[in-house]
Amino acid sequence: MTGISTHILDTARGQPAENVPVTLYKQSEGGWIEVGQGTTNNDGRITGLATDEVNLPEGVYKLDFAILDYFKQLEQKCFYPEVSVIFEVCDDRHHHVPLLISPFGYSTYRGS
Repeated sequence: MTGISTHILDTARGQPAENVPVTLYKQSEGGWIEVGQGTTNNDGRITGLATDEVNLPEGVYKLDFAILDYFKQLEQKCFYPEVSVIFEVCDDRHHHVPLLISPFGYSTYRGS
């Protein structure tokens, strides 16, 4: 069964990004359909976003990370108020999509 998880690390501070809202969408013919949401915990992780208990169908998914309020709490300006990561689920392995952020940049990769 396929699951999707994520975590966020603030690379400028060297710490997990806490209290960041994240929404998971699946692409359909009519647009994006929300299939999960959550907020990062004190370890920068979300439990239950889309777990292995849910068999997610193959397709294109999008994670939206609302990072503006996170940086506002730190009294820092940021260039990217939201980050969207679009990826394809094409097998039944677990999909972990980490996000590394700083006030003026971000990166992501296929995790394990």
